[in-house]
Amino acid sequence: MQALVKQPFMNGSRGAELSRAVDEPKSHLPVQAMTEMPEDPPGGKRTKPGERRTKVACSRGLPSWLRRNQLSLAFTSYQTGRLYMVGISEEEKIAIHERQFSRAMGLYADSQKMVLGSVFQIWQMENCLAPGTLHEGHDRLYVPRIATTTGDLDIHDVGILSDGTVIFVNTLYSCLATPSATHSFKPFWQPPFISKLAAEDRCHLNGMAMRDGKPTHVTATSKSDVLSGWRDRRGEGGCVIDIGSNRVLTENLSMPHSPRWHDDRLWLLNSGSGHLGVIDTVTGKFEPRVFCPGFLRGLAFHNGFAIVGLSKPRDNAFSGLRLDEELKQRDAEPRCGIHIIDLSTGDIVQWLEFSDGVRELFEVQIIPGVRRPMALGVMNDEIHHHISIEPN
Repeated sequence: MQALVKQPFMNGSRGAELSRAVDEPKSHLPVQAMTEMPEDPPGGKRTKPGERRTKVACSRGLPSWLRRNQLSLAFTSYQTGRLYMVGISEEEKIAIHERQFSRAMGLYADSQKMVLGSVFQIWQMENCLAPGTLHEGHDRLYVPRIATTTGDLDIHDVGILSDGTVIFVNTLYSCLATPSATHSFKPFWQPPFISKLAAEDRCHLNGMAMRDGKPTHVTATSKSDVLSGWRDRRGEGGCVIDIGSNRVLTENLSMPHSPRWHDDRLWLLNSGSGHLGVIDTVTGKFEPRVFCPGFLRGLAFHNGFAIVGLSKPRDNAFSGLRLDEELKQRDAEPRCGIHIIDLSTGDIVQWLEFSDGVRELFEVQIIPGVRRPMALGVMNDEIHHHISIEPN
């Protein structure tokens, strides 16, 4: 078994890399590769010696799992204001690249494009590398090209419609919306119980399931139609709403998030209890499948695996939920990170966790066919000097 090793995890223009020799496991043993990275203050200044550093650990088999499945991971943390990307280096080590975006939340990602919701803008980033080319060892370089200014709408899930238009969950105004060239947003749909579009975060609309280029279902913490009414319904009252019929399938969940279609079933995270499960789109019955030790947000699927984001409960907003009792029953502490679940067994087969500094994640995405992605940031001068020319 490989020994636990620590090494500084430095932020810079090239991002951060977890350079750990990871042996090919014969089983999924809880052997860790660990590193530390400094938590940069606003403005992108490098952490000084002695300042707080973020610790990251991962399962020994994570690099080989990424390689076998031919993908990399991307996830966001609005608590740290970071977009993180996880791939593997030429040495078969986990490579983590991060960029600072204030209140990074909703994320769409594929092999050529990313769309990221931040505190008052939606960023569209495009890969500028030709097939088979590398940039500093990375096979994707996502460059911010379009920034749509929305104002602070508390943007949650984002997606792309079949015509290429960005769509997002406008949590502050309790609706789905698209960007506007002349205004902060254009309303697309609102729940039937919301009587008025107002900057009141009435029901805490947060999640959006996309299928065939259109949204089909959303999640909300309640059916409240008053200012911040959802805060009184955190323990129960969580909704799943069918957009096509405007039907509320259930209002018996606890702070549900991240509805996603997979294998012709609608999955979601019942965040207030810590369960990944399936909801029947006819009866509205929720069937929990797997418990993960954290407040769950961010969900993606690939080859029979679920990739789930975990956060540590936040005082007031996340405390006092059934999750507290679920953890107590299992004699467990809440965690922050990514768990990869084999859906055929319900087992957590790989993981990456933060032990300090990062407490909350929001979205998780896979990037298929990409070994090691990176992005240019907007907080330093690297983006000033990176220029590429589109071929004729």
